[in-house]
Amino acid sequence: MQILLVEDDRRISEYLVKGLEEQGYSVTLCETGSEARDMLFMNDWHVVVMDIMLPDIDGIQLTKMLRYRKNITPVIILSALSETEDKISALDSGADDYLVKPFHFKELLSRINALSRRSKYIHQESNDNTFSAGDIEVNLDKFETFVGDREIKLSPREFKLLSYLLENKNKVLSRTKILDAVWGIDYDSHTNIVDVYISYLRSKIGAPDNERIMTTKGVGYMIKD
Repeated sequence: MQILLVEDDRRISEYLVKGLEEQGYSVTLCETGSEARDMLFMNDWHVVVMDIMLPDIDGIQLTKMLRYRKNITPVIILSALSETEDKISALDSGADDYLVKPFHFKELLSRINALSRRSKYIHQESNDNTFSAGDIEVNLDKFETFVGDREIKLSPREFKLLSYLLENKNKVLSRTKILDAVWGIDYDSHTNIVDVYISYLRSKIGAPDNERIMTTKGVGYMIKD
């Protein structure tokens, strides 16, 4: 079970990492909001445990970013803020639970276990039509493409090309294979249409050559996870 822990208090984070790992959870720790933002969208998590008061981006904003992308990974907020208004703000942002510091580890563990049981079904049911690599994600059902927390608009052909690359991530795909899968008709083998559309994608994704869509000279293209 994968848990993302977002906590900038070293004393608390060390205590939680040790306790959760002893319970058999795999824990990844982030200590800043920007680091957490990148990790939230790079991997699939069963539960996110997140402080509110973080350097640069707070836990409320991070939760809103997650929900904006229609990501329903369970989020537990940890906070020293105990006022009712603070709890309402967190829950309204999309958090599933709220635990006030200081707290008993057994109570946190119980809440994580309850949410992780729900998360198992989320992961079983929602991933079939989503492809991702790094911070790039496409949802085939909704015709949506995200890079990090930014939605980008693609033409149908661009979307099909990116989906094909993501579905076959970590594989070098020849131009012939790409033509076959994306265009579905026999093009002149000397056409540069694949290169042209790769250029379109790179421009919209916002990355120079070989950062997100890699070129293997003389062969084709690959997205590496």
